[in-house]
Amino acid sequence: MTSGTTPLPRTAVVTGAAGGIGAAIAARLVAEGVRVLLADRDRAVEETARALGGNASSYVGDCATETGVELLLFEADEVLGEVDLFCANAGVEGGRGLESSEADWATALEVNVLAHVRAAQALVPRWVERGHGRFVVTASAAGLLTMLGSAPYSVTKHGAVAFAEWLRATYAHKGIVVQAICPQGVRTRMLDDSGPLRELLSRDRALEPSEVADRLWEALQDDRFLVLPHPEVADYYVARATDPDRWLAGMNRLQRKLEETR
Repeated sequence: MTSGTTPLPRTAVVTGAAGGIGAAIAARLVAEGVRVLLADRDRAVEETARALGGNASSYVGDCATETGVELLLFEADEVLGEVDLFCANAGVEGGRGLESSEADWATALEVNVLAHVRAAQALVPRWVERGHGRFVVTASAAGLLTMLGSAPYSVTKHGAVAFAEWLRATYAHKGIVVQAICPQGVRTRMLDDSGPLRELLSRDRALEPSEVADRLWEALQDDRFLVLPHPEVADYYVARATDPDRWLAGMNRLQRKLEETR
């Protein structure tokens, strides 16, 4: 079975797969017959993989640093042979506003952007040589709009989308499919820890991680770039581009409401 001219994956790596969206993506892929390597720094990823059965394997380690990505892909080659699909799902929220520390910024950049760059640097040349490959970035609606409260998260998720766009524009004619998943609120630990932002992030309904995974699998059938589990985000994205001053004024009103609740 093919999606457009690009074969659907037979093997996949999913980072940040101990729980949440990553675990759900891995589960959906395994259910579709894909052999999956689940990767995470959290040893819970081992149990997550065991629960998915024989088509799932686990890797415990850092999936962001240069050495971490190198070791992850070495393990993937050993376990899977070839990597057809890389799901760059690991992410961190980290930091708040201007008071965010240098360490907060460095961690967010490392995990939310540079991890994607490093994986692509290793995988894309291989894929170009064989004529096909898939790279999926779990970004966020924050990467298309903004994220009140957390400057490092908002900025780096914009960076993640921008890098995915660049990859797609540069390598689409060489058989490389690049996609970005941009949900709003999803019922994960990150949403639970979002404090006053939780209501805002859930205004269009907080999705289950499995729903996000379902939307991704559907998107693999037609290779669309933006995967929007919350379809309302498309309208927000258009509004932001059409009248950015009005958009920003509306976001500032939301910011003032958040400050009133603290």
